[in-house]
Amino acid sequence: MKLLRLALVVVAVSSLAAVVLVANQAPPSGAKMADAANKFLAGLSAEQKTKASFGFDDPHREKWYFTPQQDKQRNPTRKGVRLEELTADQKTAALELLRTGLSAKGFDQAATIMSLEQILADLEKKGAMVRNPQWYFVSVFGEPTNTGAWGWRIEGHHLSVNLTLDKGEVVSATPMLFAANPAEVKAGPKMGLRTLPETEVPAKALIESLTEEQKKLALQPKQHPEIKEGQPTAAVGDPVGLPAAKLTADQKATLQKLLEGYANRLPADVAAAELKRVRDAGPEKVHFAYWVGEDRKGKPYTYRVHGPTFVVEFLNVQGDSAGNPANHIHSGWRRLPADFGLKGG
Repeated sequence: MKLLRLALVVVAVSSLAAVVLVANQAPPSGAKMADAANKFLAGLSAEQKTKASFGFDDPHREKWYFTPQQDKQRNPTRKGVRLEELTADQKTAALELLRTGLSAKGFDQAATIMSLEQILADLEKKGAMVRNPQWYFVSVFGEPTNTGAWGWRIEGHHLSVNLTLDKGEVVSATPMLFAANPAEVKAGPKMGLRTLPETEVPAKALIESLTEEQKKLALQPKQHPEIKEGQPTAAVGDPVGLPAAKLTADQKATLQKLLEGYANRLPADVAAAELKRVRDAGPEKVHFAYWVGEDRKGKPYTYRVHGPTFVVEFLNVQGDSAGNPANHIHSGWRRLPADFGLKGG
């Protein structure tokens, strides 16, 4: 009888452990996104839903922008429904959708990027560009479902988050663009705030670690051009710079940390899939290239990390709105040959 009771206890404990394990297994990000998108759309008025909803094949899906988009009368020209037009509950639902497409850290960074618009508004007063933390727009492409293809975007100045899904899985998390002006807040109550340090700290460490021979390959004569928005292809040409195969083990670890800083803007399962694509395509084929304006104020610099399936683009060449040189970051992760789950360039 003791053995029987013991066996029953073991079975009960095992069953309970299995239940706990299942309960702790969070649904994949794709399912969370579909639920959040449907909840967001269900809470909109008919007029708001018309603004927010597009066909999956609508050309707007591939027309992404991180720069200010307004007409001569200072009205927004972006499509989608903007946060400013939403009630408190609707806005909460929109931000919950954004939360499903980002990690906790990524979401905090996105919220900070939005909040920086108020700093710009305070610094620029009535400048040419409207700076409004509520000018971020939500678009849903197709019907959010776990059985078909659909996508969504939340974007505004310095932020563009684009997810494409099919059969419940994220098939593309690009383009993913985070930017910050100022890169570091130099004055005021938020002095010292750095929104995107993961884009700079490992990159500078890698650059400083390069030997003279490595620099001959990595250092470029001209700064990298601006990230190409408004199209589904990065159009960056062939890789240039220093191949990862020529890095030391420590330098490779630093490069990996830099890549993880970008990928970890995404939910853990999506980030893991992006990094797996990098590994599967051959990490030794990744190239690192940079440029520094040594003779310019603030020493502006740019870099690229370019592999067979992706490219990371970074620029810190502009001054901020307070006049501090090289304090304005643009950083993006792009799929190759194309974003949005498209097959070719």
